[in-house]
Amino acid sequence: MRRLLKRSWNYCLLLLKGAMAARRWLLAYVILILIPAALLLYSYTQKSSQIIEEEVTRTMLQTIKQASINLDYQFDSVRDTSNIIFMNPKLHQYLSSTASIGQQLDSLKELRYLVDNAGTNPNVMRVRLFVNSNRMFSGERVNFFTLDSLKGRPWLQQVMDAGGTIVWTGAYQESYLEPGPVYVFSGARMLRDPEVYDQISGVLLIDVAERTIQDILAKIKLTQEGTIYLAAPDGTMISNKDKTLLGSKMEFSEVLTAFGQSEEGIIPVMKDDSSRYVVYTTLRSTGWKLVAEIPKAEITSRATALNQFSGIATLSSVTILFLLLVFILLAVIVRGMNRRMQSVIMMIKREGIESLDERSGMSEGDSNLLENSVDHLIHKVHDLMEETYRSRVQEREAQLRALQAQINPHFLYNTLDTINWIAIGRGAHDISQMIDGLAKYFRLSLNKGKDRVSVSDELNLAKVYLDIQQTRFPKSFEFHIEAEAGLDVYEMPKLTLQPIVENALLHGIRKSKGKAGTIWIRAAMEGDELVLSVTDDGIGMQQELVGTLLTEPQPAMRSDGSGSSYGLYNVNERIKLFAGEQYGLTIESRLGEGTTVVVRFICLQSDQHNET
Repeated sequence: MRRLLKRSWNYCLLLLKGAMAARRWLLAYVILILIPAALLLYSYTQKSSQIIEEEVTRTMLQTIKQASINLDYQFDSVRDTSNIIFMNPKLHQYLSSTASIGQQLDSLKELRYLVDNAGTNPNVMRVRLFVNSNRMFSGERVNFFTLDSLKGRPWLQQVMDAGGTIVWTGAYQESYLEPGPVYVFSGARMLRDPEVYDQISGVLLIDVAERTIQDILAKIKLTQEGTIYLAAPDGTMISNKDKTLLGSKMEFSEVLTAFGQSEEGIIPVMKDDSSRYVVYTTLRSTGWKLVAEIPKAEITSRATALNQFSGIATLSSVTILFLLLVFILLAVIVRGMNRRMQSVIMMIKREGIESLDERSGMSEGDSNLLENSVDHLIHKVHDLMEETYRSRVQEREAQLRALQAQINPHFLYNTLDTINWIAIGRGAHDISQMIDGLAKYFRLSLNKGKDRVSVSDELNLAKVYLDIQQTRFPKSFEFHIEAEAGLDVYEMPKLTLQPIVENALLHGIRKSKGKAGTIWIRAAMEGDELVLSVTDDGIGMQQELVGTLLTEPQPAMRSDGSGSSYGLYNVNERIKLFAGEQYGLTIESRLGEGTTVVVRFICLQSDQHNET
């Protein structure tokens, strides 16, 4: 416990010393990076929030402008219906003071037809015609009404003053026989007696359900708490979801002033101690204002959400600024270290390594560490030079041994050849055949000391090995070799197939119940890769053993061919060193059915083929 506390205390002291040593850099970082970055981030956030708020409100303005286009279409379609009825000559014949009863009846049929056609317009709720009480059906109260029933309507005088031009009323409650009281807009126009032009003979009203307009306004989703309504140019509430506000005046004088100056705009206002934005545009068909009131807090929250992206950009700029300062500081530090290093190198050239040992007791801090590091480096270089020299000596000795090893096989071949002729002379043809196979095996396996052989030589080596084993184990197994044409131009590491074939024979076939079987050896090209496979129908292996053959070295095999060694680990490692980590062996085996070992590596053409 005491030792742990002491280590912790020493670590804290080390951190404190490091902080004291770097206090100038920390102060520079605070003054040059932290404070400017904080000011930059604050100003950037304020400016970006303001810009984003402007963009959000402009987007809302575009939204209500699009809604105004839809409303204009609705009112224009109603105006067109009113014009069709107004221009029909049968209407003027019906309104004429000199029209007979027969003419009125004839005109009435045409007017009924016009009213029914107007009803097909989905925007028209009802067509009403207010005429003098002496007209036929003036008291019908479905489509025909007496002119006196309009008295007391606040908009009647405005209709009379318009002189036949269509006038739109604000939303008001109207009582019908069916479907009862509803809020409607009316496009009203005065009708004159065609015989006595100065005499007013009626008023034509085309009613539009306010619900139709409110459905369009309800689809405008600006914010959660925002409201949208229609207002007259003087600020009178024309249509609102809250019917108690109909006919009331808007509270914002600055908005009313803006109504008279421009057809659209964005006005900041205060309402109930909270900031709001009033966004408005003008309906072309009626002259009304489509107004949206949006709390500023909701716009600010949306701007804050959008500003997160800009915050990432700001953070990136601060990071770049920090990295720039780090590079500058590193340049200063490296420059100082370079000067000190040059001083140490000059001292080594002038006085030798011993001078560093003499100055080590006099130096303190970073200089002492630097000099000791250089001293250690120089001694390490000396050790590496000595190691390199010893490696070269050992390499030379290995070359001499390799030359000697190339001499010894000639003696071996001559001796085996002599034994072969002696066996032939005495009629021992089986001994002669085995001696000849053994000589071929050594000649192919030694390959004059070379590590790489042609594919055909490797296949011949496997064949010679199996021929020898057939002499050793007569009539116990068969083998077949299938090689694709054109493989002689490629090379591979020698003694690759022989360990695999040996395993197939000794651990596959010889350990099976009948100690007999067949071995298939195949060689072919697959794209740029050479693929060799050795398959036996022997005893097979368990999957646990298959999984360890290529990952763990196996114990050595006894001279009689028994034991647990498979030698495949070394073959796999040699192929990876020869061709790369993506190449090597793969093993597929089933207990009681046999084993297949596949060798795969990149193709290399022989030097003789390249020269040709």
